[in-house]
Parts: sequence; structure tokens; C-alpha cells
Amino acid sequence: MADQQLFLRSKVIVEPLMDRFFAWPYTIAPVQSAMNLAFLQVPLLESYLQSPQVHVAASKNPDLRGGYFINIPQERADEVRDLLAAIKRDRAEILRFAEAIVAGQELLRANATGYDLTPLYPKLPPELGGLVELAYDTDNQAQMRFMEPIVYTSGVYQESRQSVQLSFETGIERPFVLSTPRLASPDVLELNLPFRHPGLEQLFKSRVRPTTLSRLAEELGLDGGQAGQLSGMLSEEPGLAKDRHIEEGGRVRYFGHACLVLQTPQAAIVTDPFISADSTAGDRYTLDDLPDFIDLVLITHGHQDHIVLETLLQLRGRVGAIVVPRSSRGNLADPSLALMLKHQGFPVIEVDDFDEVEFPGGRVTATPFLGEHCDLDIRAKSTYWAELAGKKVFIGADSSGIDPTLYRYVKQHLGTADMAFLGMECDGAPLTWLYQALLTIPVTKKMSNSRKLSGSNAEQAAAIMTELGATEAYIYAMGEEPWLGHVMATTYNEDTYQIKQIEEFLTWCKERGIKAGHLYGQQEWRW
Repeated sequence: MADQQLFLRSKVIVEPLMDRFFAWPYTIAPVQSAMNLAFLQVPLLESYLQSPQVHVAASKNPDLRGGYFINIPQERADEVRDLLAAIKRDRAEILRFAEAIVAGQELLRANATGYDLTPLYPKLPPELGGLVELAYDTDNQAQMRFMEPIVYTSGVYQESRQSVQLSFETGIERPFVLSTPRLASPDVLELNLPFRHPGLEQLFKSRVRPTTLSRLAEELGLDGGQAGQLSGMLSEEPGLAKDRHIEEGGRVRYFGHACLVLQTPQAAIVTDPFISADSTAGDRYTLDDLPDFIDLVLITHGHQDHIVLETLLQLRGRVGAIVVPRSSRGNLADPSLALMLKHQGFPVIEVDDFDEVEFPGGRVTATPFLGEHCDLDIRAKSTYWAELAGKKVFIGADSSGIDPTLYRYVKQHLGTADMAFLGMECDGAPLTWLYQALLTIPVTKKMSNSRKLSGSNAEQAAAIMTELGATEAYIYAMGEEPWLGHVMATTYNEDTYQIKQIEEFLTWCKERGIKAGHLYGQQEWRW
């Protein structure tokens, strides 16, 4: 088998990890990763070790789904204890850096009163030296600006934290990714490699182009046991769908959540790829249905369900470029998605509002994104306008219609959309659910609950459609798909507020002759 031409099996899943926690932008980008490690993940491990049985019970309680509880059996508590000890020992520099950020913010709050900031630089913790600039905004509010490119060259960014686990999709929901670390397991292949490692690219390209076990073992530096595990994940035949390409016209396919694949015979675009590996399910498009080459991947924003490294890693080497929105450069809540992805080995194009990116036979234009980020100063977010095969498609992701006049400007600049895809998770999680580790001043529960990760409600979605003038509207599933539960941890029924709002919007569309639908599973449009 060592020299036989083989493909990676369809049902192999990939979990990229940082210190055994699931990797997403806020655990990879070094500044935000330090804060999450120190103020979320370490305390979470400590809490588990105090009462493992409480965490396990809470993890199994449907009413607490998506809560920060570690779903690891109590008999494995010693392994969690070892993980915590290793983090405190090996990541001491990173933990000190996080503490220094808090101390630096406290220094500014106490001493930055509108006067010259120069005397404060010597008083900053030494861990911040050369990595921050102190500045006022025009209201005399002081802040630290992080010099992100330099932080990536410092000891705060450690690729030794990165690893990848390979296993088979079982159909059983994996533990929630934001809370439960992944321990070693006999049925899991551990690859202690940085995400940018060229061997990973060769491995995942073997979904579409065959290679040999011996070459993969060499590229990945596997020992005999690891090579044996990998051999069981390879197959003589590819699982690729025969209709993954088209020969004429245009096509849009819905792959679930906020993932669309837009195709012509000449090009393919994928939005927010979050794609199932379970090719036997039959109720969804999977990795097998992707075209062999993808000209552009469009990322709308940095939340864990829109920039999914689990999927992106498997596309490296098959993508012309990943298009990401430009960040604010150094804001604690707004890491650069471009820097983060470049350091994982991806080709990246960074865009601002109304920047254009051409592809064979069409173009993509970045358009503004409002809300859904708890009113934090996060600018790395973008919707997109794609023009291909004579159609104009608005890709709205989780953007909210809180100020519909904005979309009037979009229409003035780009014309009338044929199809609009909108997000209506209109009662999202509170501020602290995703951003707690970055807040250096505690906020009240009432304040946190007032600032939610919410997209459009029915009224706001209707306002967007009124301004865009689109003749078709489609609402993304909002984590309703059970195969995405390990990331979304959401539960809906017919009486849920969000579902009621979608129904109200669909009625509004029907009354006005707008073709509309609530997406789920797989759907296809051809022209």
C-alpha cells in the first residue's frame, strides 16, 4: 500500500487545536489568544478540576447547551490536570503577556487624563515593551494599540501550541468547541504540526489528487504507528461528486449555515466555508461536492462559525485567495484576519468597503456590514456583492438592517441585486459569551444582555430588501443543522422567537411578490 495511489477518505474530519482547545481567530491571533488562554481557558480547566462531575452534568443538560462546561469524563481528570500544568509551565510567557495587558489598561485608566502620554511608556509592564502604542481618541479616551505584525514575531506567538487531530465522522455530536479541549484518543491521529506545515497541504489535497502513503508519511514526519493509522484514512477511490463542476450558465449551492458555493464553468467562489465531511448523510452538500479549485473564498467576519479553520485547512492549496475584511489595526477586540491567515499559509486579499476583486468572468465587491458584534469597535467584517453569469448576488451574512439607509447607498453604487442572502439570528448570545476574556473591566449581566450577537429581525430584513430592491430573498439556517452543533450549540423549535421572525419576514415577501425561502440542508439555484 505504501506506493499505491490513494485519496483521503470523505468522512475524515479535522480538528485544528491550540493547546488542545479548538482553534478559531481569537485563539490563534496572539494578543487575543493570550487573553483567552489566561482569562477563559485556564480558569475553565481549574473549574473543571474542582468539580468534574458538575461540568459533565452541565454539558449534558439541554438547557445549558453552549455553556462553558468541559465535557470530559471524570476518570480522565488527571489528563486535564496534566494539560493545565503544561499550559502554566510552557505558556508562562503568554500568560504574563495577558496579565500585562490588564495592567497596561489599568495604568491608562488611572493616569491618562488628557495630558501627554509619553511619561507612561516607562511605567508599562516590560512584556508590552515595543509591542504597543498609547493614543487618545478625539474624546480624550486613551487606549493601547497593539502592533500586531510585531507581536507575531515575538515569543507571544508560539507555533508549538498548534496541532491537528484527524478522526472519522461518526454522526455523534462532538463536544462544544469553545469549552472542551480535545485529549488524545486511540482512534484519533495526532499531528503535532503547525497549521502552515506543507505536509498538511499535501494531505488535504489528496481529497482531489491521489498520492501515496509513503509520500504522506515522509511529508508529515510520521512514525510507523502514525502511518498505520493514516493508512486506514486513505482509499483507492475518491469520494468526489460527479456534478461538482458545471459546463454552462451559473449555479449557487447552499452548503449549510452561511456557506454558499457560486459557480460558472470558469470560476468558483465559496462564502464562509463551514462544510460537513459526512458524505453518507444524503441531506447536505459536503466536502465531496466542492469544485477541485476555488478561485476565491469570501470571509465575512471572524466569528468561529464563519471563519472555520477546520474547513479552511482542508482547502489550502486549492484556493486562489481568501478575501477578508480589513481590521482596525491593533484594536484589542479586532484582530487582523489577514495576518492570522497569512501565518497559517494562506494566500490572502484584504478589502475595505467597495473594494473590488475580479475573478474569471466576474467580480466581487466588498460591501458594509452593520452590527452583530455587541457594539464593539470591530471593523473586520464585510458583506459581499458577487456578479457572475449575468446575476448579482448580495451575500449578507449576519449583517443587521439597523440602519437600512446604508443599503440604499449599496444599491446606488452597485445596482439592483437579483438574489439576497440574509442572516436572521435576531436574538443572539450576549456580549460576554464570546468576548468575556477581552474585557478588562467587568460588565453587568444587564449590560451584557443588552449587547447581543444578533442579525436582522423581520422588520430589519424587510428594510434591507426594500432598499436593495432584490427579487429573491433567502434566510440562512442559524445553526439549525444538527451536524453543526459542536460549533453552534443552538436549539430551536417552531415557537422560538427567531423562527417566528423568519416566518413573519417570509410572509412579508410573499405579500410583495418576492420569492423567498428559509434555507436548510442543501439547495441549488441554476440559470
